[in-house]
Amino acid sequence: MIALRSLALRRGERLLLSNVDVVLHAGWRVGVIGRNGCGKSSLFAAILGQLESDAGSIDRPAGLRIASVAQEAPALPDAAIDFVLQGDAAVAAALRAASEAEARGDHEAAAHAHHDIEHLGGYDARARAGRLLHGLGFPAETHLMPVSSFSGGWRVRLNLAHALMTPSDLLLLDEPTNHLDLDAVLWLEEWLKRYEGTVLVISHDREFLDGMVTHTLHLHGGTARLYSGDYSAFERQRAEQLRQQQIAFEKEQVERAHLQAFIDRFKAKASKAKQAQSRMKRLEKLAGTEAVRAERGFSFNFPPPNKLPTPLLRLDMVDAGYAGTPILNAVKFSLEPGDRIGLLGRNGAGKSTLVKTLFGDLAPLHGERLAHGEVNIGYFSQHTVEQLHEGHSPMQHLAEIAPKVGEQVLRTYLGTWNFAGERVFESVEGFSGGERARLALALIAWRKPNLLLLDEPTNHLDLDMREALADALAEYPGALVLVSHDRHLLGLVCDTYWRVADGKVEAFDGDLDDYAAWLRKRSSGVSASAASSNNGGAEQRNGRRRSAAEQRDRERPLRNRLKVVEARMEKLAVELAALQSQLGDPALYAGDGKEATRLSQQQHSLGSEHATLEDEWLQLHDQLEQGA
Repeated sequence: MIALRSLALRRGERLLLSNVDVVLHAGWRVGVIGRNGCGKSSLFAAILGQLESDAGSIDRPAGLRIASVAQEAPALPDAAIDFVLQGDAAVAAALRAASEAEARGDHEAAAHAHHDIEHLGGYDARARAGRLLHGLGFPAETHLMPVSSFSGGWRVRLNLAHALMTPSDLLLLDEPTNHLDLDAVLWLEEWLKRYEGTVLVISHDREFLDGMVTHTLHLHGGTARLYSGDYSAFERQRAEQLRQQQIAFEKEQVERAHLQAFIDRFKAKASKAKQAQSRMKRLEKLAGTEAVRAERGFSFNFPPPNKLPTPLLRLDMVDAGYAGTPILNAVKFSLEPGDRIGLLGRNGAGKSTLVKTLFGDLAPLHGERLAHGEVNIGYFSQHTVEQLHEGHSPMQHLAEIAPKVGEQVLRTYLGTWNFAGERVFESVEGFSGGERARLALALIAWRKPNLLLLDEPTNHLDLDMREALADALAEYPGALVLVSHDRHLLGLVCDTYWRVADGKVEAFDGDLDDYAAWLRKRSSGVSASAASSNNGGAEQRNGRRRSAAEQRDRERPLRNRLKVVEARMEKLAVELAALQSQLGDPALYAGDGKEATRLSQQQHSLGSEHATLEDEWLQLHDQLEQGA
């Protein structure tokens, strides 16, 4: 149990949190949310002992093992897998001691080291490190590459894998989904649900929070309040509180009408029934949260394009790649006004390559890129924020692209993007990542594009800004191609999905839940093609039949056990869902809290059993995939 007792935190002269009293129980997965600058990262620093409290205390059990993600990754010569393995310092030291003892022929020391390895469960440590790397998107051939050879974003992933490898009772994760693609986010979500300790995670990805947290800690106005349930449950409870505080009725009604129009519009526009149902499920989460949305008080829009020619752009049998080496082959891709396309696929599969080819940054290696003469592209890449001019203000940036427009018009426009008052004259050097991203989007919107190409636009954006971006894109009448690991944004603004995998770009007939299922199926090898060659001859065919029959006999006990495991997992899932519903009831916490504690402990116990069964399920599938 971790307890914050009358805690106050200050950064410099600024008081971030005051008189915070919160108790976090073992096994909880807590989403820490709040606007940029409210004190989330400072709270983590205080828990780690890196920031001294201004008042009060943080009580934690003696010997509590805490793991967190380092902010910097030095350019080490160590292999990636060795760097991750060092996260388990005791195992890494024992393995190193065994290797050194064997090298010098010291059998007694070697035996002692191997005893330590066995005691620490270290013989499978390298395999565990490899699974972490694989889950976070590192191909097998990169595991032995030196850390120094990876780019900054991939080193962030290595730091995350290092933290996940560290034995811990408390895991602190600050924006872990930044620099991850959707495949890696889905993997991380499942890994964290199986983690047996306590998790505190700062994130602005509401689907990620909805998928794995059990509680939500909201930092707002210098205070902190704990809510039971995921982010959507928090919004409903917060909305009720705000209604009880009599938030301005007229403002709420305006937002209610806007949200209903949002829902009605997409009911009518959705091009596929399956994706329409998926979007409606996401929109249902917003129902009843108008007060929270009204409280945000920030919105913007993309001005309507001057012209909407058709088609805007086409790729005709294009091979796309770099330096003569294709990454994508025979791409046929057409964009019409009103198209809203989400690109799905792991990092490195070619999503950014496709977007750069659509934009014209990359010339096709083969085939044609055919753009209408009046196409006007707004392009946000993962490096757009870095291209802002250091030392320049928002006003200077906007004046560069609108030199003949009066200052007052520019100030008014920047004000709609929440750069108000004298902030328009402040240097971007002092801006947060979220503020820089907001400015970059404002500069794109000024040009009134009729085609938006957005490659991971939500990195560094807080939840309020992400919601505002979703609203703005929902109103946008031009064509949109979106790459994002934020499933909430993808689910709200995209009508269709294209999957980028294995050098191909293909329409994906399904929603994001179907894509997650496809990933699981692909990972388990169920969808892999048969590896056997197509040799002729009756004798060879008979041999293959006999081999297949023998394999079925070997696999029968595994498949029978698999059915038992799956049945128990389904039963546990029902029980866990019922417990989650009970724990989401605010009335449960009105008394002495004993019943809430009992249910939380029961949830933790069943969750641990479910995680154990999931591990067994994966092992059974691995054995079946390898031919028993």
